[in-house]
Amino acid sequence: MEEVKIGIFGGGTVGGGIVEIIESKREHFQKMTGKNLSVKTICVRDLDKPRDFAVPEGCKVTTEFDDILGDASLDIIVEVMGGTTLANDVVCTALGNGKHIVTANKALIAEKLAEIESLVIDVNKDREGDDTVEFRYEAAVCGGIPIIRSLQSDVVGDEIEMLSGIINGCTNFMLTAMDVYGKSYDEALSEASDLGYAEADPTLDVGGFDARSKLKILMRLAYGIDVDEDDISCRGITELTKLDFQYAKMMGGTIKLVGVAKAVSDGKVAAFVSPAYITQSDSLFSVSGATNAVELISKNLQTTTLIGQGAGRFPTANSCINDIVSLAKGDKTPLPFNPPADNVQFVNNYESNFFIRLKYRDALGITRQVGEVCEKYGVSIHSILQNPITSRDDAAFAIITERVPISSVKKFCAEIEDLDWCRGPSFYMPVLREDWESDLV
Repeated sequence: MEEVKIGIFGGGTVGGGIVEIIESKREHFQKMTGKNLSVKTICVRDLDKPRDFAVPEGCKVTTEFDDILGDASLDIIVEVMGGTTLANDVVCTALGNGKHIVTANKALIAEKLAEIESLVIDVNKDREGDDTVEFRYEAAVCGGIPIIRSLQSDVVGDEIEMLSGIINGCTNFMLTAMDVYGKSYDEALSEASDLGYAEADPTLDVGGFDARSKLKILMRLAYGIDVDEDDISCRGITELTKLDFQYAKMMGGTIKLVGVAKAVSDGKVAAFVSPAYITQSDSLFSVSGATNAVELISKNLQTTTLIGQGAGRFPTANSCINDIVSLAKGDKTPLPFNPPADNVQFVNNYESNFFIRLKYRDALGITRQVGEVCEKYGVSIHSILQNPITSRDDAAFAIITERVPISSVKKFCAEIEDLDWCRGPSFYMPVLREDWESDLV
């Protein structure tokens, strides 16, 4: 039986999961592909580190990159080592050598996708049919959810009007704990750390930066636009309090960290990552724990929602395996990369209804001053929420606005925070609900 020889960079959580699935499903994969999948070499950082998986018989474990990159017999190279610098060297060298690549490296894809696209096109310009090189990265975004394949293969004749989703499992777990179980932010983070959802330094997750990287990748596939991550409006969950969830429940909904991108008139695309108020009728409302979900709104299919585990050993490894098996079968990605858009412009301002929470020390004239600042920046008030006051020196209320650009909200909050009665920074987030549907401008 023909053998498909595989080299893996990374023998950690995901790399071990890939090996385990290949070994446990060997006969199944043979029936599917007519070939024997064989892990020949695993490159690791430390040979003495204990492994939580069995190394296949005859498989070489090494610290030398060239044991994989210099092996002409290998068919597929899997990169799950993490990081960007060394990983980029591995990917580019392997592609240049005519090897298929499978990766789960979100940071690499977000930073280098455009360059890798160009390299793949260049490598394949003199190749035809089965000889062409494939670059697969399904596992890089939302782990076990096949969102990359969907954008590459299932909507090629469609037009994506909007994509939105819960694309970070750690923060969704934390927000579920705060909403359902009344945990504080610190309590929720501690629990997420204990369960392995949060890294030792959780900044990328709780700051919204992990979700922003994923959103950038999805935007490249959905709209053919390459955006600088720093240009995408990004707000994490660190400022959320129990009080915000109380207000959300008063309105009949909850709070989720979402990534949203939308095509707007005149060839513009806008996007943001932010906590957002979600109504009970929204498909994202019931997505709890570490689960991820992505909703696509398109011209032909209208609404498509994909829900599943976004991270972890086997969800991520499973997506890598899907890519490996597809390559072993000789499948070709119908549209590996959406053509770069010539006339699409990214704009980092968006319009929505907003929730604005203000803390204050009780004083005369607060309502009048808030109204004056609202008028100054064109912020119309839809409603005001407030719990009974227990301390006049440390109280709070929330404003729900009519639709307004986020730029106006930022100016409003900055001026309010300079007033004597305002206690500390304000907090704002978009309100996403059917009768107040967010629009991006």
